[in-house]
Amino acid sequence: VQLQASGGGLVQAGDSLRLSCAISGRTFRSYTVGWFRQAPGKEREFVTAIRGNGGATIYAEPVKGRFTISRDNAKNTVYLQMNSLRIEDTAVYYCAASASIILSNIRSRNGYASWGQGTQVTVSS
Repeated sequence: VQLQASGGGLVQAGDSLRLSCAISGRTFRSYTVGWFRQAPGKEREFVTAIRGNGGATIYAEPVKGRFTISRDNAKNTVYLQMNSLRIEDTAVYYCAASASIILSNIRSRNGYASWGQGTQVTVSS
């Protein structure tokens, strides 16, 4: 499985940005896909995830109500719509995929076997 994240950039606080994660693999619709982010000097942290075969979603508290994860199974792509961006959202954003994740691991980096290369999101004041 290969993942390609894109869509990052430099925006101002309050702006919106949409990230994409294109994923190879014939069983894409069954994958759970997560987004994580890593700010300079900080640990990589969970942002959101979308389950396969149904599309249930889960969000970290700091992004609830501002970020929306979605998937297009026809395009093998997962999207992260980020609205009302804040300076503290600045980070490298990574997408990750798992073919058979355990629900208790969905917020954990260890739950995902495949990772994309990351895309930089910078929010300025």
